[in-house]
Amino acid sequence: MSMNRRWSCALLAATSLAAPHVAQAAITEREAALEARLERLEAEMQQLRADLAAAREDQAEADTRTQEALASVTAQNAEVATRVAAAETARPKTENGFTVGATRFTLGGYVRVNAIASRWSEGDVGVGALGKEFYLPQHIPVGDAPSSTDMTMMARQTRFSLGAATPVGDKEIKGYLEFDFALATAPAGAQRATNPYTPTLRRAFLQYDHWLIGQEWSTFQNTAVLPESTDFAGPIEGTVFNRQTQIRYTTRLSPGLELAVALENPQTEILSSASPGYLDLDEDRLPDLVGRLNWTNSLGSFTLAGIVRELRSELGGDKHTAAGWGISGSGKIPFGPDNRHDLRFMATYGQGIGRYLGLGFVGDVMQPQAGDDLAVIDNFAALAALKLGWGGTLRSTFMGGYQSASYPGGLLVHDMANKRAWSAAANLFWTPVEHFDVGVEYRHALRETVSGADGALDRMEFAAKYSF
Repeated sequence: MSMNRRWSCALLAATSLAAPHVAQAAITEREAALEARLERLEAEMQQLRADLAAAREDQAEADTRTQEALASVTAQNAEVATRVAAAETARPKTENGFTVGATRFTLGGYVRVNAIASRWSEGDVGVGALGKEFYLPQHIPVGDAPSSTDMTMMARQTRFSLGAATPVGDKEIKGYLEFDFALATAPAGAQRATNPYTPTLRRAFLQYDHWLIGQEWSTFQNTAVLPESTDFAGPIEGTVFNRQTQIRYTTRLSPGLELAVALENPQTEILSSASPGYLDLDEDRLPDLVGRLNWTNSLGSFTLAGIVRELRSELGGDKHTAAGWGISGSGKIPFGPDNRHDLRFMATYGQGIGRYLGLGFVGDVMQPQAGDDLAVIDNFAALAALKLGWGGTLRSTFMGGYQSASYPGGLLVHDMANKRAWSAAANLFWTPVEHFDVGVEYRHALRETVSGADGALDRMEFAAKYSF
């Protein structure tokens, strides 16, 4: 064997012995690289987990802040809602009005137009007499004169009111003013061109807590039982009807029961034997004392009122007094589907209370001549009204009123002094749209004097009213 061949065999044997070690070294390097990559991936996963945990923590903190903000806003809204509710409770809701400073003003009233056709059985009514424009039984002519008819169109029942309310602590002081044009006497010839009527004060009073001070409906009167009518007051002879200055205190005795006590303006109406008219001497010194109970229950609303008066005269320089008193019961009973029907009534009896009934149809006392004692006049009055809601926007009222006077025996009474009066009426009202009413009414009425003379009135009346 040659030397070269021997070196080749030795080299081949050495290579064979070294090859496994070289392969093992290569595998170890790949594993190390793979482990390094796995470590990097694990480190990156740990970082991702840390970032995700941090993001979740940030989101939780953001959600907490959002919830806290929402809770704060909700609390603020609840506080505002509470304050608004308290303000709405303290101040009555109104559809109209405006605020100046702390005072809330409200406007109200209506525009009303009447067309009146009258037939007087025994004569005519003087020019400008209120009896042409309102039902006043004392203006019905009596006797044997020829009958007469007349037609009147007017807007003088139009009314305007202004109310005010100012918070004072946890209460309010309120004021109210109301005007119309109804009772002012129009100048002669006023209808030739402009038909002017002077505004007249109806009501003007202030209220605070339980107190009312000012001109308001008499506490002796229950205005809730006045029936709906095209006329100014309807069956006026049968109702207490009086507005005057007073000091009134009202308190609730129990649920549904209320007591009102008032001192009201005194005025004695004196009838002499020389004239059927009444003397207004304005010599009274003590206010009229009035008390009233208002009772509301499931049947309806009811009122019982009483009055005590001192009647006084200094006619002819002699001072004379007499005591007057009266009692009045009234009520309103709704019934039928949705209570759209109701029955209203009032009955009043007393001595020396003539000026409180029927706009003074009868006087309070008689004093035949100057220096004579005062003698009270007995008086009874009543009214009843049945309202029927025909459904929808139609309704009718059937009503009647009555008044009768009893004069002191043994005294000379003027033949033309009023003795009694009564009336009956029926109407139909329609409300085609909200705030607008139209109605038509027929009335028959009778007046009788002490002498037995009488006279009748037949009247057809149309009214249209827009309330605001």
